[in-house]
Amino acid sequence: MSVNRVLRAGVVAVATLGVLALSACGSDPEPTGSSTPSSSTGADGDCPSGTLNAEGSSAQKNAIEEVIAKYNEKCADVTVNYNPTGSGAGIKQFNASQVDFAGSDSALKTEPKDGVIEADAAAKRCANNPALNLPMVIGPVALAYNVAGLDKLILDGPTAAKIFQGTVKTWNAPEIAKLNPGAKLPAAPISVFFRSDESGTTENFAKYLKASGDGAWKGEPAKKWTGTGAGKEKSAGVAEATKSTPNSLTYVEWSYAVDNKLGVAQVDTGAGPIELTPESAAKALAEAKVKGKGSDLALSVDYGTKAAGAYPIILVTYEIACSKGLPAEKTALVKGFLSYFASTEGQASLGELNYAPLPEEMRTKVEAAIKAIS
Repeated sequence: MSVNRVLRAGVVAVATLGVLALSACGSDPEPTGSSTPSSSTGADGDCPSGTLNAEGSSAQKNAIEEVIAKYNEKCADVTVNYNPTGSGAGIKQFNASQVDFAGSDSALKTEPKDGVIEADAAAKRCANNPALNLPMVIGPVALAYNVAGLDKLILDGPTAAKIFQGTVKTWNAPEIAKLNPGAKLPAAPISVFFRSDESGTTENFAKYLKASGDGAWKGEPAKKWTGTGAGKEKSAGVAEATKSTPNSLTYVEWSYAVDNKLGVAQVDTGAGPIELTPESAAKALAEAKVKGKGSDLALSVDYGTKAAGAYPIILVTYEIACSKGLPAEKTALVKGFLSYFASTEGQASLGELNYAPLPEEMRTKVEAAIKAIS
């Protein structure tokens, strides 16, 4: 897809998202210490001053770096450090009070894992107040490939599940050939790359394989990969490995596939192949439901959707933040930056980076939840 086409699709998607109704992932960061804010007038009002440290989802790295740059044009006295170590690491650092907010491609878990309930640990970190899941970035997950001469690839849920489970091993396997009649598929092994770090992208992709794989995916969705392949750290790691390895395949947030000039498979959900665009991702997002309560906006995504034109493999990156419990100066900094991130201006450039901006209905809910932080 040409860049111009991507951008045109992004514009369409923003318009589409605005009317869609939502029913119902380095180095050790600086500890969360106090910083006394001052107030300097920015373009949109008063800006605090000080430093925010955050960590987590690598899928949102390109998005949050862009937003930080735009925010600093208005609030030059705020330093926002974001370390894209992966969703699991981000949540752990947040719960250990090492960062002020976290980025995660899945909401805080309310069930125990390794003896820890993420939501409970987060509440304890927030001085016994709930931590909020604030959806901020919608990142389609691409089935990204590097096969010489293969300009178009179609995969469906069962075939993808078999490849990533390790039961379909070659590019010219009958399952792939059936979906791609006439395509020049090499008689070569498929080199699969997966995220070796705990990753929300992994969890969301595994949810898709589980929901759409017709029983071919044997593991339970989790941040730790349970399928086949070679592990690489972070979104950049799997994208770069795929780019440098002939006959390879990975799952990665779409912007990384585009940046590395990888092929992106179309996905057949049963009604024909669906190309990954902001618009097709938006149609899948329309199937999501809010499962959190109050200001907690955790979403439930239908990874098995068969809605016409809906690209089913999407992830929602949340910013995990305390509803209460941070020092006043940190609260002001968190609210200031996240409010800008959720604003129409903060969301406006995301489509150009191959993310999907928040639907307006959800965006206003996120704004209200951030405003209520105290």
